[in-house]
Amino acid sequence: MPKEYRHSLWRRGLNGLVRPLARLGLTGPRTYLLTVPGRVSGRPWSTPVSIVSEGDDRWLVAPSGERNWVRNARAATTVELRRGRQTQRYRVEELDPADAVTVLRRYFALGRVTRPFFAVSLDSPDDEWRAEAPRHPVFKLHLLA
Repeated sequence: MPKEYRHSLWRRGLNGLVRPLARLGLTGPRTYLLTVPGRVSGRPWSTPVSIVSEGDDRWLVAPSGERNWVRNARAATTVELRRGRQTQRYRVEELDPADAVTVLRRYFALGRVTRPFFAVSLDSPDDEWRAEAPRHPVFKLHLLA
């Protein structure tokens, strides 16, 4: 049974620590600060995220499921990623669960901290990953000029 995400005091504290570090570019190589306008307020919201890259392709994964940033990204269709002084804007395209399996497997292999949110393992067959995929939205990132 996968662990349920809880926005606990500990989690808020961790995000509060990682957010300024990502803003300064002092986090791991896959960690960025995602900023997206609120779907109701229009106010910008920021949260630390991990990016999956392969060649020139990049994806944004929601390991703990339907979070507010996911709903906001769907509504806005564009997001901003910041790491240190570098800020880039992207158009987001949500992948179908079947298309997300390869990205989710890679994310799972790279990120041990979020594994408890998944009900699969690295050895799980593709059909189990396809069943798990709807619980973890994946967005393809398209760089805006």
